[in-house]
Amino acid sequence: MTPVGKRLLRRIMRAGVLFACLIGVPALFQPIAAQANNRADLNLVIAMDCSWSVNSAEFALQAGGVAAAFSDPAVVSAIMANPRGRISVMVIHWSTSGTQRVALPWTAITNASDALRFAAMAASMQRQTAKGGTSIAGALKFSQNAFPAAPYPADRYVIDVIADGENNNGDRIEFVRDAIVRQGTTINALAVVNEVGYLHHYLRNRVIGGQGAFVEKALNYSDFKRAFRKKLLREIKGDPVVLLR
Repeated sequence: MTPVGKRLLRRIMRAGVLFACLIGVPALFQPIAAQANNRADLNLVIAMDCSWSVNSAEFALQAGGVAAAFSDPAVVSAIMANPRGRISVMVIHWSTSGTQRVALPWTAITNASDALRFAAMAASMQRQTAKGGTSIAGALKFSQNAFPAAPYPADRYVIDVIADGENNNGDRIEFVRDAIVRQGTTINALAVVNEVGYLHHYLRNRVIGGQGAFVEKALNYSDFKRAFRKKLLREIKGDPVVLLR
């Protein structure tokens, strides 16, 4: 684990006490009706860019941003405020076409303890893929194919693709996007624009799609934590009109 990851992990462990104070008993004990519910509000795949353009420090900032978001009381409160009080999350790493790996398997999150465990796993993530080209199309297809293995069916299915460059190998991105959206999945994107200043426009026009789809922009990887937290909160809160599977 990197020094940054170790510091973040210690911070997450200390946050456990803070959660109990800020969120109180509901963070530890869900209502019986919610526990018995066999659906999630959201199944979310977080697809992290691990292509050539992402160096080790930038990868660490991505992992740290994901960990920080899930250790944030506002994120846990948003999860618990939804009708079913549960989301399921998976993290994948991707680079060139055919190179996608599961970094964190499907994890159901219903309370602060679940969120802190997931945050700790994210803080200690190791890069899973070989460096290569930027196949957003490959990442989207891999993410969509992961949904059947989620622990619960969900009211909403979202792929959260993180990228700092355009799709440059694999299938044509618009064809992949359209096929996935037809299945009822929403594709959102987080554009890290430090190298490609117009990337948020590219992702908006050619990658995102589905109900309520949007692009969040990070000015660089140092800005990633802020942008990812904002994006995650919006995804968790979602849209009151849902498509059931």
